Amino acid sequence: MTREGRRPLGFWLLAAFFALFVLFLYGPMFAIFVLSFQGPEGGLTFPLRGVSLHWFAKLWEGIGTVDIGGAFRRSLVLGTVVMLITVAMSLLAGLAYRKKLPGGTPLFYVVVASLIMPSIIVSLGIGLMFRLFDTGVKAWLEAHAPEAAEGYATALGMFTSGLGAQLTWTLPFGLLIMFAVFNRFNPAYEEAARDLGATPWQSFLHVVLPLIGPSLVGVGMFGFTLSWDEIARSSQAMGDLNTLPLELQGLTTTVTTPVIYALGTVTTVVSFLVMGVTLATVWWWQRRGRG
Repeated sequence: MTREGRRPLGFWLLAAFFALFVLFLYGPMFAIFVLSFQGPEGGLTFPLRGVSLHWFAKLWEGIGTVDIGGAFRRSLVLGTVVMLITVAMSLLAGLAYRKKLPGGTPLFYVVVASLIMPSIIVSLGIGLMFRLFDTGVKAWLEAHAPEAAEGYATALGMFTSGLGAQLTWTLPFGLLIMFAVFNRFNPAYEEAARDLGATPWQSFLHVVLPLIGPSLVGVGMFGFTLSWDEIARSSQAMGDLNTLPLELQGLTTTVTTPVIYALGTVTTVVSFLVMGVTLATVWWWQRRGRG
């Protein structure tokens, strides 16, 4: 602020630049939200032709031969599984790295390296690895159990290669968060609990876990939302069943009505609901800890 109480010109230029940046980031999302509420005569572009829930009703009825409901449920289930595994493995890794871990440094670099690898390369590599595995399994079955070989299709699937592909994306984020949390964690709390006669398990359950709980909730949110929106790493590793983002990507080239915008609105609302639940859980946990 200047002496006259007015902000300098530089402030307004930076504020305008920031406003344009926010508009660039979120403008397309808001445009999709608005266009998804068009009337029956609506198209894919402005101007808006009426206001209704017509295209959400069409989405509920289904889009041609695409099972949107099934893809939605698969994404929810897969996202939940990815979230739980990410939280559990990040917590265990954070606890393990609190002490000197043999081979810990190379292992850390290997895990974090998946963040800088192109996602499509990771997906192609996982898909190729499972196809080679299928070839080996089929060859073994044909030599030792011909009847079983006829029924074997592939190991590629949502909860095999697809789950592994998504964990290469979510785990590094979870690990980095937990490492930061434990780097700031004061071990004196645990020592005080031990001095009072607590066992290591009681010390973890009643001292460590309540303190790092909000961070674990954040790791879970990252795990779910990253899985929910993932396309590139899943594209070659999901097998026969697609997740909702993959179905959405395919529909962008075939669907020419605002129903595609309605689907985008629904998926975005789910992401915001997850973030809202996460923030509410963290707030409740922190309030409970202060009480």
